[in-house]
Amino acid sequence: MPTTSSARTTIRGPRSVLELKRPPTSPGEMLLKEFLKPAGLTQVEAARRMKIPLNRLNEIINGKRGISADTALRLARLFKMSPEFWMALQADWDLWHAAHELRQAG
Repeated sequence: MPTTSSARTTIRGPRSVLELKRPPTSPGEMLLKEFLKPAGLTQVEAARRMKIPLNRLNEIINGKRGISADTALRLARLFKMSPEFWMALQADWDLWHAAHELRQAG
């Protein structure tokens, strides 16, 4: 059932990432497909501009590492946006997977 905010805006869809049937887009996939590729940045160049080791960025993109607060700040600076965006992506990812594991455990 849609909910209505005080601004009388109808909000449809899940109210929480936990209501999603499939996992949210991983932060690394979002970084690669929605930011690096459209900007024409390679992982090597992005890591250089962020002043981080290439393997750190590559592990995030490959889903082997999460986005830390430090990385969120560096990504925010690189793409001129908020670090909260990156932290929210990571939090959604972590929450969905933790809830999924909890459901599987019974």
